[in-house]
Amino acid sequence: MASSSINNTVSGEPAKTTGQFHSVKGTVVETIGNVTGATSWQQSGKEEHAAGEAEYNAAQAKGYAEGTIDRLGGKKDAVIGAVTGDRSQEAAGNVRHDKGEAQQEFNKNA
Repeated sequence: MASSSINNTVSGEPAKTTGQFHSVKGTVVETIGNVTGATSWQQSGKEEHAAGEAEYNAAQAKGYAEGTIDRLGGKKDAVIGAVTGDRSQEAAGNVRHDKGEAQQEFNKNA
């Protein structure tokens, strides 16, 4: 039952939504296996659930790292803009910093 292409998003990058889908699907398949006594379904479900959880966690870590990059890059731009008197660079840097901070918050471990 578990697919060899669990991480089959268009870009090949991990995604939270497909990770959640495969996690839930794996749990359902495993439950069916438990109810029917089909050990192949139980194992397949466990594997798909684990692969889905791994993809979700990878996507979360990637999102957090991207937020960190935006946050630091934004801070740098804001400081350079403030020092040079370039208010538009300073404002753009502040926006990028805030966007990165929000992305980090969204992707932090619960």
